[in-house]
Amino acid sequence: MTPIWLRLTDEGGRRKDDPLAAVAQSRSPFILHPSSFILAAAALLAAAALSGCGTPAKREPARPGGYYLDDGPGAKPPANLDGIPDAVPRVEPINRGTARPYVVMGKSYTPMTSLAPYKARGIATWYGRRYHGKPTSSGETYDMYAMTAAHTTLPIPSYARVTNLKNGRSVVVRVNDRGPFVDGRIIDLSYTAAHRIGVLAGGNALVEVESFLPDGAGTMVASTPPQPAASAPKPEGAPLAAAQAPEPPAAQLPDPGPLPAASANAPPVPVTTDAGGVYLQLGAFGSRENAENFLARMKLQIEWLAAALHVFSRDGLYRVHAGPYPREAEARRDADRISQSLGVRPFVLTR
Repeated sequence: MTPIWLRLTDEGGRRKDDPLAAVAQSRSPFILHPSSFILAAAALLAAAALSGCGTPAKREPARPGGYYLDDGPGAKPPANLDGIPDAVPRVEPINRGTARPYVVMGKSYTPMTSLAPYKARGIATWYGRRYHGKPTSSGETYDMYAMTAAHTTLPIPSYARVTNLKNGRSVVVRVNDRGPFVDGRIIDLSYTAAHRIGVLAGGNALVEVESFLPDGAGTMVASTPPQPAASAPKPEGAPLAAAQAPEPPAAQLPDPGPLPAASANAPPVPVTTDAGGVYLQLGAFGSRENAENFLARMKLQIEWLAAALHVFSRDGLYRVHAGPYPREAEARRDADRISQSLGVRPFVLTR
C-alpha cells in the first residue's frame, strides 16, 4: 500500500504537536497508513472534545443581596413590618447572669451592672433567620420580627434609641442579647429594627446608640433627642469607650428575679473539666448560662467546627474551647479560618 504523508500545521504554517504521543518530540513528519488514518482522525477529534471540556464553564453573574453565613430574612416576613411599634421602655430587673465580665476572642468585656447614661457611635449590623427561635444571652427566644438588639455591655434587659446617621431614622429597641463581637461594630439589630432605619440594604450602617433611663416619675426617657443626620459629627474612633466611662451616677434597679423559663428549662450543656491537649479558646465567662449561649451561637456561625466546640470549666470560669488538636499548627490553621470568617481571632492554648 502507498503510504500517506501527513504533516500537521497550524494556521501560520508552523508544525503543531502530534496529540498521538511520541512524535510530539520530533520535528520531522510522520507516516500514517490508510488503515491507521481513521484512528488518527478519531484521536484528533477526541483531543478537541477534551480540550472543550477543560474550558471553564461560563459563570452566572453573582446575584446581589447575599447574606453573611446564609443569614437573611425569613421565608414569609409579616406584611406589616413598618407597622410594628417601637419597644416601650420600662424599668425591668437586670439579669445578673448577663452582667458578669467575660472574654470573647481574647477581648475583655465588662457589662454595665445598672442603668447609666450611655451614648456612642459605631457600625450597626443585624441578624435574622439563622438565629430566629434560638435562645439569646438573656435566655429569651430570639424573635427577628420584634424590636430587639444585641450589645456587648449595655444591661440586659435595657432600652436604647438607635439612629441611622445617614438618613436620620431612629427606632427604640430592647437589648436582650450579647454581641456583636467584631471591632468597630457597636450593635446587632433584629431584622425588623434594621428594616425600620434602613440598615437591611447595605447590611450595616453608622448609627448612634443612646440608652434610656428612668426619670423621677418612674418613666423611661433618653437624655437627649436624636440628632438629624445633617448635623451629625464624624464617627468616633472608639465607639465602645463610652460604655466604660459613664457620666453621672447610675440609677440602681431592683434585685433581679430568676432566669427566664426558656433558659432554666433548657437541658444543660455538658461541661468538661479535664482532658489535656492543644485547644482554641473563643470565650470565657463567669456564668455557665452565658457560656452555653455563646457556645450555641458559635455552633451556628462556624458550623464546620461545631463538633469540636465545648464548654471547659476551671477556677470558676466557663470557657468555650475548640479541640483538642494533635498539633499546634492545625489549631493555628483553624484560628486563621475563624479570623477570616468572623473578623476576630481565638488564641491557641495548652491545657
